[in-house]
Amino acid sequence: MKLTDKWFSAISEDENGKLVIVTGRDDIMDFVKSGKFKERAEIYWKYEGDGQGMPSEELSEQMEQVEEALRKSMEKDKLAILTGVYTGGGQKTWVFICRTVRVFGERLNEVLSSFDLLPIEIYTENDPDCEEYLDMLEMRSWGGDDDDED
Repeated sequence: MKLTDKWFSAISEDENGKLVIVTGRDDIMDFVKSGKFKERAEIYWKYEGDGQGMPSEELSEQMEQVEEALRKSMEKDKLAILTGVYTGGGQKTWVFICRTVRVFGERLNEVLSSFDLLPIEIYTENDPDCEEYLDMLEMRSWGGDDDDED
């Protein structure tokens, strides 16, 4: 199984009608179907958004640095795979499918130790069928991003 870096974007809104940009991972169905990724971890970063609920440019750059560090660490041996990123409504959410959330948590602490204390929350649950990912994948057609279809 090869992990590609294909993504799609879609626009949605939160329960308050604020814009949410959804960035979803494409081409990972082999990982989903493998049955090895039975757990899901979500990392939430709440922030003061602009009038549209989006982060400032400076905060966006900081969030990108965190995301890059997380992806590099989690995906190097496919412990976890970043499947989706939701940005808007005053919150950024990263969603990972994981082999084990216990080791994910240990590695998360290692990665984040190089950053100042971040205002994040973490949620985990069993998701053996990767239902959250499959639900998000349905948004792919919303974005008009059909370039990735073969």
